[in-house]
Amino acid sequence: MSHKRALLIVNPNSRSADSADMEKGIARLEAAGLTVNCVESDNPAQSIHAIEAQQTTTDMVILAGGDGTLHSTVDVLHRCQLPLAVLPLGTGNDFARSLGIPLELEPAFEVIAGGHSRLVDLGRVNGKLFLNAASVGLGVQVSRSLTAEVKRDLGVLSYLKALLESLSRSKSFRVSLDVDGRHFRLRSIQLAVGNGRFYGGGNVIHEEAAIDEGLLHLYSIEPQGFWQLLLLAPLWRNGRHRQSANTFTVSGRRFSIRTSPSLEMYTDGEPATHTPAEMEVLPEALEVIAPRETEI
Repeated sequence: MSHKRALLIVNPNSRSADSADMEKGIARLEAAGLTVNCVESDNPAQSIHAIEAQQTTTDMVILAGGDGTLHSTVDVLHRCQLPLAVLPLGTGNDFARSLGIPLELEPAFEVIAGGHSRLVDLGRVNGKLFLNAASVGLGVQVSRSLTAEVKRDLGVLSYLKALLESLSRSKSFRVSLDVDGRHFRLRSIQLAVGNGRFYGGGNVIHEEAAIDEGLLHLYSIEPQGFWQLLLLAPLWRNGRHRQSANTFTVSGRRFSIRTSPSLEMYTDGEPATHTPAEMEVLPEALEVIAPRETEI
């Protein structure tokens, strides 16, 4: 293994991991030649401070938590140019899915022990970095419904519950969209732009999306009835948006999005900014520890 020192940040509010399993995993990393410094953090400020304080004395940051934990540290990781390893202890674990990292703790530790690294893209909207996806409309309502209590009680099923509750409250809006010099006008109830492959608890942003291809993928759902939306949900789940006549899709490197009215935009399930939104992809912007292609 090329990396010798690791800062392991554990979010105690994420999906519980058996302490014995964590200790066994840390022992596996140490057997692979990694010195592990473990720190608990229950808020972004603590995590950011730990990374900044140890940026010159660590070779890798291991984050044990969900997508919210990862999202809160992406700026500091990018700024410090530190490799990221993931122990997926969240509900959705979409970034881990996009990397092909197993969602079980023991094989996830094995990936880190293997030490294989690759460069992946990041997205940026109005100056803010994101890992998985940015959305306005229905997706924001779903994210607002995903309280910590709901996710704890229902796990991944919490996303389905939040979606069903939000469908009946969805409102349409107008969109003026520029993508790499191409202009489009749309009406929408949900617009999402993805950097990775997965978002929203395992939904696929686009059936051909990859996290290292240097592209962002956008889809927009036209206003339609509740039952139409429900019937189309399996297509959206698997990223087959192009098979629906009521869904607009486009891919590119730079997006300019204006909506009427102005809307709040969430990135990686967290409040981030409002439209108008200027978006771009940052190719090969973050080094991550991930399985080799043949292992995925």
